[in-house]
Amino acid sequence: KPGHVLIDSRFSLISPGTERMLIEFGKSNLIKKVQQQPEKVQQVLDKISTDGLFPTLNSVQSKLNTPIVLGYSNVGIVSAIGEGVKEFKIGDRVISNGYHSEVVSVPENLAAKIPDNVSDEDAAYTVIASIGLQSIRLANPTFGECFLVIGLGLVGILTAQLLLANGIKVFAYDLDITKCLLAESLGIQVLKNPKQIDPVEWVMGQTQNIGVDGVIITASTKSNKPIDIAANSCRQRGRIVLVGVTGLNLNRDYFYKKEISFQVSCSYGPGRYDPSYELKNNDYPIGHVRWTVKRNFKAVLEALSIGSIKTDKLTTDIYDFSDSEKAFESLLVDNSTLGILLRYPFELESKSETISLKKLKEPIQILSKDQVVSVVGFIGTGNYARNILIPSLSCTDCKLYKISSNSGLGPVDLGRKHGFNYATSSTKEVIFDPKINTLVIATRHDSHSELILKCLTAGKNIFVEKPLCLTLKELDSIENLYNEKMNEYKLNKTNIMPILMVGYNRRFAPLIIKIKNVLLNIKAPKSFVYTVNAGKIDSNNWIQDRLVGGGRFIGEACHFVDLLRFLADSPIKNLELFYSREGNSKDTFSVQIIFDDGSIGTINYFSNGNKAFPKERLEVFTDGKIMQINNFRTINTWGVKIKNDLIKSQDKGQNACIKSFIDQVKKKGPAPIPINELFEVQRFLLAKNT
Repeated sequence: KPGHVLIDSRFSLISPGTERMLIEFGKSNLIKKVQQQPEKVQQVLDKISTDGLFPTLNSVQSKLNTPIVLGYSNVGIVSAIGEGVKEFKIGDRVISNGYHSEVVSVPENLAAKIPDNVSDEDAAYTVIASIGLQSIRLANPTFGECFLVIGLGLVGILTAQLLLANGIKVFAYDLDITKCLLAESLGIQVLKNPKQIDPVEWVMGQTQNIGVDGVIITASTKSNKPIDIAANSCRQRGRIVLVGVTGLNLNRDYFYKKEISFQVSCSYGPGRYDPSYELKNNDYPIGHVRWTVKRNFKAVLEALSIGSIKTDKLTTDIYDFSDSEKAFESLLVDNSTLGILLRYPFELESKSETISLKKLKEPIQILSKDQVVSVVGFIGTGNYARNILIPSLSCTDCKLYKISSNSGLGPVDLGRKHGFNYATSSTKEVIFDPKINTLVIATRHDSHSELILKCLTAGKNIFVEKPLCLTLKELDSIENLYNEKMNEYKLNKTNIMPILMVGYNRRFAPLIIKIKNVLLNIKAPKSFVYTVNAGKIDSNNWIQDRLVGGGRFIGEACHFVDLLRFLADSPIKNLELFYSREGNSKDTFSVQIIFDDGSIGTINYFSNGNKAFPKERLEVFTDGKIMQINNFRTINTWGVKIKNDLIKSQDKGQNACIKSFIDQVKKKGPAPIPINELFEVQRFLLAKNT
């Protein structure tokens, strides 16, 4: 990707605390999962009340069945660099927060060069040590102060060594005597038997009854005890920084009397979880943010280079990557395990962008002169692809042939689950495969236009998840190329123009079809009110980025504009957009539409509501009749009779939308959504996206 480096791995470090927790959570049954995440229960109950039981169960099951990639401390050799990368060149030896994988792709700001005198094995500890370093930055120790480190796992021992390198007198303790002895061998004063000696009394004895200047907690426990010990061990106006996971029932009296400060440390430094820093490589000015993620990485590597911290005693085992399952088994059976390194082959046996998932059982053939098999290439493996599009395609008679995305795990996992023949990280492999006649695009919105143009050039049927594109310039390019291809197909009468369709599924919802059938017999103008209780999305979410997701008006509200266009069955004459002044957010807005036949529509897209309220409600007023759809589950009517069936499973038309598309491809029929309506809706949307 642009701004990324591709790395051939040499070593990666298993993080005992984090990865043991994830594996144990993954292995636990549903009841234990609920016990570990009680806050999720209310979210599930709220979703059942608004969306129904079956959609909620499907959503939960899909979430639980989605694999999580492990690992975040990698060493390797740069094998390729993306556009815009300035700091690295091919052949550089680097650390990164890459996964446990033979090949990883990471942003430039999450990688750093390794000094020549630092071994791969030592460098593998850089990211873990940076977690401890960031906690020290927050605690702000000064030369000669005393600090207590609670918990002597990998992060704890590395944190203690970094404190020593800062001229700090360090005390530490852990319930595991083995870890205490290891820490002692590295020059750290430890309490070896905290079960017999009170840790607070021990600290007071070591500090002439003054207490320590600060405490860094790296332990992982549900108990509140580490917080209580930390507070009682601190001097007046001491400071506590939490790195690990503990109980957080703070005793106000402890903190009040001493005016103790408390802070939680976030990962490896400023920039972590900031998309602008991580994905766009926008660095923070050093004069304003001295220590970022990358600068912390470099500081740790320098400490390794000059010997301020040592890791040779921290490595418990080294396993070849091919034996990684054994490595994780050892992690689960032995809680005293510290550093486990995975070693990768220096020369990969295969580095293909495409792998076969299964043997093709039967050749792909044209059914008849008038019908074809829809052979599908799928691009993108995000949540909507995983939960909706691919399962819907699996219910049709199409042939799921090849799936691609930038992720290594995504296409392989989904490809195997749904019977694809091939998984690939190359979109070209999908678009220009001669066996594929149908492409489904489910990538981020900023890539839609480019992929559509390539698919049109290749002569493929195209189903693209909304929106069609993000700019008027992109729309002009798509429309011009489509018309050019249409003219070519008209000249060549033996072929039919492939279908271009946007995934506006609400048109195909059963309750919408019921309303549409009533409206077909009414010539009078219609009035529509569509209320969307959208809920807030974090400002850092990619959809909020106007250049990537288009914002919620283009990225999400396009659905509702298309639906009213479908129900009005009349071209849009004018569209106006009004944003709420609530903060700087553009999540809350109202859209006013006038149609050529005199119909009017209002779309109220609100992010400032409550999740307990149903997400969508449509009301149609016309010719003395009122029809109301509530969250695609029930329909109420006044002045007209429509059978009011309670739909057990909310149906927004996703399956019918996909089926309609695949059926028309098979029949060589017209697009389920007229192309002029797609272009019309998109042009009005983009004209107001200022």
